[in-house]
Amino acid sequence: MTTAETLDEALRRAADAPTLVVACDYDGTLAPFVDDPTKAVPAPGAADALARLAGLPRTTVALLSGRNRAALAEVSGADAPVVLVGSHGSEWEGGFDSPLDDDEVALLSRVRSALEEIVSRTPGAHVETKPTAAVLHVRPVADPAERDRAQAEAMAGPAALDGVFVTEGKNVVEIAVREASKGAAIETMVEQTGAEVALFIGDDVTDERGFARLRPQDVGVKVGEGETAAAHRVADIPAVVELLDTLADLRG
Repeated sequence: MTTAETLDEALRRAADAPTLVVACDYDGTLAPFVDDPTKAVPAPGAADALARLAGLPRTTVALLSGRNRAALAEVSGADAPVVLVGSHGSEWEGGFDSPLDDDEVALLSRVRSALEEIVSRTPGAHVETKPTAAVLHVRPVADPAERDRAQAEAMAGPAALDGVFVTEGKNVVEIAVREASKGAAIETMVEQTGAEVALFIGDDVTDERGFARLRPQDVGVKVGEGETAAAHRVADIPAVVELLDTLADLRG
């Protein structure tokens, strides 16, 4: 696994691994961004490609999303054997490791209230509530200056509170009271399965924590432009679907 390895070579090596983990971000990776997050359905061919891979022996396929797990299941339509991991890697089928304590509940309420106040002055913006976080969404805001202003206020206000964990993405600021990491989630799946290779595909700055935790033999694929710790890149969502189909063909 040298820096000179092409993506085709990396896919062939992944396909040959005795045990393989394939983890994909959802929004922007398998589903196009839309103003209404509940309408973000998988791109053509994406669900079939995931199902093909998940049906192969010694192959674990996971959707790894910032969405809460219930919302991820509903919008993606995916179910077993595809593994669904929500809330940036902290929410599994069995829920979270432990419920929020009183201090975390109070802090989350404070964060949510502060974001709601920003939304009240920003037409089109909304706050998404998650079990351990509150999320400011500004994609539907028509004026780019207003989008920037709302995000800046969130970063300077509730995101600066002690005890929170902040993830700033494309038109979104997520403020959590529990630390979560897609990288840690990938590591958990590797440990559980004994996978020799893990493949992780993602498009957003939130996915960089996943790329940064990959082992030298693992394969990271960035979707689209922007700086990244991933060794490989594809242009867009259709290219992701093609990649997954190719991997299924090679491994099958």
